[in-house]
Amino acid sequence: MQWRRHLTGLAFSLVFVVSYFTNKFVLSVLKFTYPTLFQGWQTFIGAVLLLLSGKLGWVEMSRITRSAALSWFPGSLLFVGNIYAGSRALSRIDIPFFFTLQNSSHVVSYIILKVVHREKAQWLKLISLCLMSLSAINLPFYDPQFDYSSYLWAVGHLFCVGAYRVFQVRYKPSNLSDLEQQCINYLFSVLLLAIAAHPTGDLMGALEFPSLQSYTFHCGCCASALLGFLLLLATVKLKSGFSLEHFGVWIFLSKIMLLFPSRLLRCASPHLFSTWTLMLLLLFVWLSVMLQRPCRCILREKLSCDEINLIWVHTFQFVHSTKLTDFLFPRGNGATVLSDIKD
Repeated sequence: MQWRRHLTGLAFSLVFVVSYFTNKFVLSVLKFTYPTLFQGWQTFIGAVLLLLSGKLGWVEMSRITRSAALSWFPGSLLFVGNIYAGSRALSRIDIPFFFTLQNSSHVVSYIILKVVHREKAQWLKLISLCLMSLSAINLPFYDPQFDYSSYLWAVGHLFCVGAYRVFQVRYKPSNLSDLEQQCINYLFSVLLLAIAAHPTGDLMGALEFPSLQSYTFHCGCCASALLGFLLLLATVKLKSGFSLEHFGVWIFLSKIMLLFPSRLLRCASPHLFSTWTLMLLLLFVWLSVMLQRPCRCILREKLSCDEINLIWVHTFQFVHSTKLTDFLFPRGNGATVLSDIKD
């Protein structure tokens, strides 16, 4: 039934929000900035849980041949670059800024497809890509905690995300499912990150980490690994039940939902949640008027590419016209309330 599909999307959004928020807590509040160990731990637990689930028959996984694993090697290399650079960037960049930059990975995907495959894009898609590029370029001017190295890692992250997206669609081996691809990614990441832990200095630095014996730190690491695995299962489930365009809409809505706890931890305003709710409702009404469709059609099962592009364009116009950027990106310290939670 249709409501069950939307329930899957809501479950995905919930896991998505909690997963990123937990990672941000460990990286920025507890300041465990050792990505080879943190991402190595997450991928190790993910690989163990995925292989165990396949062994018990909870998920469908076939035996991965050596030739299939070797053919997926470039994708695994991009995956490692994605999680390593993303961890570096997320530890120093606030969540709204991070996702604004991450959205620019679609520009990277378009450039690769344009250069390699000579694909032609519609003008609406070009407009949305230009708007995403402009927002990413102007972002450092509105970041009160601008750090050159963190934005450099963010650029590496969005390049790996964009290239991985193209590789996954264009060069996907026919004999590998999404779970099998991720299993290869996990195993390769564990191996490569374990090798890089000592040369990068993360291993020695972690031994001197102040909160190494902290109960909060242990819970945060365990929760992040478990949530990462659940996010994988939710992603595969959502992609199998919806079209690629509809899956993109759920990703978009999940990122909007992720701004709620991020913004709540910036400012403990009693009217904040009602303000966000009003903004979200206004956004859906705006899209409904501009697309000349009821609000429920925005989340319907089949969305055309033109409608997806129009959603991006009109959402940008809505944010700009309502000056929502001033609300999302205030000039203040984003970790103030988070630090209070830690204490």
